[in-house]
Amino acid sequence: MKIDIWSDIGCPFCYLGTTQLNEALAGFEHRDRVEVRHHSFQLDPGAPRQTDMRVVEMLANKRGIPVEQAEAMNQQVAKAFEASGLSMNYKEAQPVNTFDAHRLVHFAASQGQQEAVLPRLFKAYFTDGQNTADVETLVRLAGEAGLDTEQTRAMLASDQYAAEVQADISRAAQLGIHGVPFFIFEGKYAISGAQGAEAFSQALQQVWAEVSAA
Repeated sequence: MKIDIWSDIGCPFCYLGTTQLNEALAGFEHRDRVEVRHHSFQLDPGAPRQTDMRVVEMLANKRGIPVEQAEAMNQQVAKAFEASGLSMNYKEAQPVNTFDAHRLVHFAASQGQQEAVLPRLFKAYFTDGQNTADVETLVRLAGEAGLDTEQTRAMLASDQYAAEVQADISRAAQLGIHGVPFFIFEGKYAISGAQGAEAFSQALQQVWAEVSAA
């Protein structure tokens, strides 16, 4: 069974949703026969590589709402993070451009390390308050996840995997995906958003049963 996931490094529900899916997969008896493929998506392709703005301000500006309301929304998400064993330090998170981070995820996939790199990037963004558009930060995170740092630095200095990121974004548009996370099971069953580990467990069982019966 194949699961395709579109997500963005700077999307809290993507961090939450992929964590919930992984929890469901950990208890799925056919886990070794499930292939998970991560695809790039950018919620804000015009975001800068460096910013003094924080997530609360960005959300307030984007939605046209008071900062207090944006703060309350982030507090709600932070509680959902805690329920899944995650920590959301939204007061320190930096809403920077995620394009190079997506290139790194593709590079990691070529090295068989995608599942190690992606959660490290999410944690760096939402928990550690790090600039995930900064090259040296990305190189360090890649090393922590098991990738070769010099190869990573050389990749980031080039335009390698830029076409793959753009292809993922274009494919999402073709499929009518306007928000993430978006999960497609076996090319035809979709789940949008962070629906909880139980919902993902049910989807795994249902799709597996249909695939096995076919």
